Amino acid sequence: MLVDKFQVDSPDVEYGADHITSQYSYANTNVDRDANGKWIVKPIQSKYEFRTSTKLPKLGVMLVGWGGNNGSTLTAGVLANKHGITWMTKDGLKQPNYFGSLTQAATLRLGNYKGEEVFTPFKSLLPMVKPEDIVFGGWDISSHNLADAMERAQVLDWELQRQLVPHMKEQVPLPGIYDPDFIAANQDTRADNVIKGTRSEQVEQVRQQIRTFKEEQKVDKVIVLWTANTERYSNVMNGLNDTAENLLASIERDETEVAPSSLYAVACIKEGVPFINGAPQNTFVPGLVDFAVQKNVLIAGDDFKSGQTKMKSVLVDFLVGAGIKPTSIVSYNHLGNNDGMNLSAPQTFRSKEISKSNVVDDMVASNSILYKAGEHPDHVVVIKYVPNVGDSKRAMDEYMSEIFMGGHNTISMHNVCEDSLLAAPIILDLVLLAELTSRIQFKEESKELHGFHPVAVLLSYLAKAPLVPDGTPVVNALAKQRAMLENTFRACVGLYPENNMMLGFK
Repeated sequence: MLVDKFQVDSPDVEYGADHITSQYSYANTNVDRDANGKWIVKPIQSKYEFRTSTKLPKLGVMLVGWGGNNGSTLTAGVLANKHGITWMTKDGLKQPNYFGSLTQAATLRLGNYKGEEVFTPFKSLLPMVKPEDIVFGGWDISSHNLADAMERAQVLDWELQRQLVPHMKEQVPLPGIYDPDFIAANQDTRADNVIKGTRSEQVEQVRQQIRTFKEEQKVDKVIVLWTANTERYSNVMNGLNDTAENLLASIERDETEVAPSSLYAVACIKEGVPFINGAPQNTFVPGLVDFAVQKNVLIAGDDFKSGQTKMKSVLVDFLVGAGIKPTSIVSYNHLGNNDGMNLSAPQTFRSKEISKSNVVDDMVASNSILYKAGEHPDHVVVIKYVPNVGDSKRAMDEYMSEIFMGGHNTISMHNVCEDSLLAAPIILDLVLLAELTSRIQFKEESKELHGFHPVAVLLSYLAKAPLVPDGTPVVNALAKQRAMLENTFRACVGLYPENNMMLGFK
């Protein structure tokens, strides 16, 4: 049973004119060791208050790489939903939807009604901006308007594209920052729409573009997301980008090792605008994280978790959790879109290889019965550019594991993922959830209300290589990431986490 609207009836929850306030008891476990070396495990409870603003802003979303496959596909998809555009294919009439979006197409359990399980849309748990109300804009190093960019991407059915052209042909990306040293040389033919000047001048121009967009579109809030080309890794060096002060000074000196993505992020932080990195490069060098924390501006990343890595974060969690020992993971990909073309350069592929390779670390570390100290499965990632397959990325994986009494188990998977159609809903979720979390404040008992840490751990579910604050455990297991997000939002309306004990039916 699906329930679109509900209200929590609890003395701990108050629905006000502008806020939902929840008094919440957080159950946790404290682990310690006494003087004799004995481990002591103690259940504890802490009192928290959550306050969520229910006033929805007019939201502007600016995409870096708006004219790429992901940006044009997301814009087209939202417009198709907004205008109710249908289209014919050889398989029949198609309706627009948001399949693949956690916020728009997933549900969560509320409880049980007369023996029947009751669910609600994820978007119904807390007030959330509607996708159709978002105002899109952004930058691209290519001057193609969004209609031409959609055609170039070759992602959507032609009959749908034809109907969307009138809605998209007037949408033209702003000039973007281009540095050929950070992406593949094969991207130079697209770069006809670029911001000139020193790095300091480029940052100031991006800041002005954000202000102008906000003013002209009359939006209350802007979120910026990088969905442009994967960059090579930046060198992290003392005196260059290790602190906020050094990073800003490096920009003023026009140091060549400051990447375009980092320049966009600095511009956003100076404007108080959240910045999300959807690519695998190390945009968030230590000085940039330091700067975001100083200014208390949301940053999140890295790299969209859409196909092969999402499967890996589920399968390895299952295997290790079942007491099965993965000993090697080999992941092969080939794709033919512009992302694949850019990744054909070794320096940009290395960024992707790093983000894909670390995804199993926390799962391996969780089971020292299977893995000795320092032991880790062999893990190899290969990506090849094959133009003929276009946006339909092929992902082939082989998981070899050790099982009972020296036996072996091999799981082979062949996954064909339409790359941009998987990524676009993730972009939508990232901006909607970033906006929602900015409206939530909380406090522990006897302390002052405050927002979440600027490094947005709650968005980890959508990232291959989750960015976390220093000292925070990195969680890659998909089920745990979703539970963290869902249970935090449940706390905002006074609902307990789902424990799946079902004691009422025992």
